[in-house]
Amino acid sequence: MNASMSSSLVLRDRFGRQITYLRISVTDRCNLRCVYCMPPEGVPHIGHDDVLRYEEILQVVELAARYGVREVRLTGGEPLVRTDLPELVRMIAAVPGIEDISLTTNGLLLDRLAEPLAQAGLKRINVSLDTLRPERFTKITRGGSFERTWAGILKAEALGLKPIKLNVVMMRGVNDDELADMALLTLDRDWHVRFIELMPIQNQAVWGDGLPLPEETYLPIAEMVARLEPLGLEACGHEEVGSGPAQEYRLRGARGKVGFISPVSEPFCEQCNRLRLTADGNLRPCLLHNIEVPIRDALRRGEDLLPYLQQAITLKPLAHELEQQHSPSGRCMRQIGG
Repeated sequence: MNASMSSSLVLRDRFGRQITYLRISVTDRCNLRCVYCMPPEGVPHIGHDDVLRYEEILQVVELAARYGVREVRLTGGEPLVRTDLPELVRMIAAVPGIEDISLTTNGLLLDRLAEPLAQAGLKRINVSLDTLRPERFTKITRGGSFERTWAGILKAEALGLKPIKLNVVMMRGVNDDELADMALLTLDRDWHVRFIELMPIQNQAVWGDGLPLPEETYLPIAEMVARLEPLGLEACGHEEVGSGPAQEYRLRGARGKVGFISPVSEPFCEQCNRLRLTADGNLRPCLLHNIEVPIRDALRRGEDLLPYLQQAITLKPLAHELEQQHSPSGRCMRQIGG
């Protein structure tokens, strides 16, 4: 066993970063086909037998928690399409050391599932919402319903899954004319609207009629901030669990917050505390690298998983290499879990 791990019972990589956050993709399936998330022709689904069972996911969480992981986020694909997801939440909530369980969702099934998830121990949700215009929502998601997602957000808020965080991938020529409208949602609501730069992950094929070419849509955070300055941005600190890499601000007099996540223009890799588990059982040290450590077969053979966890942490790179035009090519965002 690595001496630093055995002595301090923490997961620390070669660069001194402690890993305290595990993102778990519970499925690669999704009920939407967002233009920036997957290619227009779609991708093959993982076979049913290749997806990790809940008991297998729990084993990974239990091991990670023994070595200092405190936060778990469930992702997909769309995690709410996975059967009996509240049961997994209940299992993870019972693991000693896990302090926070959150979920990233497109919200289409949230109206129905928010209550059992909250009862099972889910603390918070992030909802992907790139526009407030129903027709545009349908175009970006290739068929989704804005009304259903909005109803899910309101249901989650009523049940206390707070703070509600809205993830907005801001794209030039697609939805950037709604930048101020999205930010203004925080005036009267205690919501966090987080603007995210478009990342080049298997999404560079033509998106479809009425949409610009993908290479023309990137909008840097600096430009977003400049365009919102007239609304009165006031910087604020990271005040709660799960604030993550967002640079956070409040609009003048607002109840909620506006956040900016800049993986491309201003990488935050030196503070990265994350490890990812894909739905088919691979530990992925970095979202924007192809590096993966397979553990599914080891799980099913009953092997000790600690060496695999150590290997994944050891392979965690210092930073991504988007500036050198090195972007991940093995999976699209839906297959990684974001």
